[in-house]
Amino acid sequence: MAGLDGRTAVVTGTAHGIGAAIAAALRADGALVHGVDKDRADLTDPAAVADFFAGTGPVDILVNNAGGVCGQVGQPVEDVTDLAWRAVVDANLTSAFLCSRAVVPGMKQRRAGRIINISSAAGLGTSKTGIQAYASAKAGQIGLTRQLALELGPFGITVNCIAPGFILSNPTTQQQWDSYGADGQRALVAGIALQRLGEPADIANGVRFFAAPESGWVTGQTIAIDGGSAGL
Repeated sequence: MAGLDGRTAVVTGTAHGIGAAIAAALRADGALVHGVDKDRADLTDPAAVADFFAGTGPVDILVNNAGGVCGQVGQPVEDVTDLAWRAVVDANLTSAFLCSRAVVPGMKQRRAGRIINISSAAGLGTSKTGIQAYASAKAGQIGLTRQLALELGPFGITVNCIAPGFILSNPTTQQQWDSYGADGQRALVAGIALQRLGEPADIANGVRFFAAPESGWVTGQTIAIDGGSAGL
């Protein structure tokens, strides 16, 4: 899929894995891509977000991929600190809000734009790692998608979402995979209709669809790209 010549895209969370694959795919389709990760800008800080987008020029495509569990592991809800909760919610949901807010004025002016949020299977169900803030923030991204799609549709801006299944894409997911052991790994794969783990490119291909001109009448949607996973 191509047709993005002359378009400018911003992809957040491009240090590795899914974000890097999305950035590469959009470049292959002709877009000028600005990648950003936490080493370049703190996307949970409104001032840092404003500074970053001041340097990109008009943005046609925004992919809110930044997030993750911020090094946390599951624990009983009564043991979750305020700081731990806010760190995960800010990394996943607040960052998506701030970046979307930054690009919308220009998109409205041009009466065109694409916003694509990368949620998670945890946003459609529960977190395999038991991290309450992660499941909540990813569900929040899906709600933000629907709300912004309704608000921004009259300006020609589409807003859609992808909920990936389990993908080995970074050190955190590798650690999670290793923790399952051989039996747990076999059980996880057995619960996937296509009988394999996903790859970053699988998610990037979904982004390519939502970013393409051909998807101009698709908005407010969340697609699970999970190989046909059960119980995710």
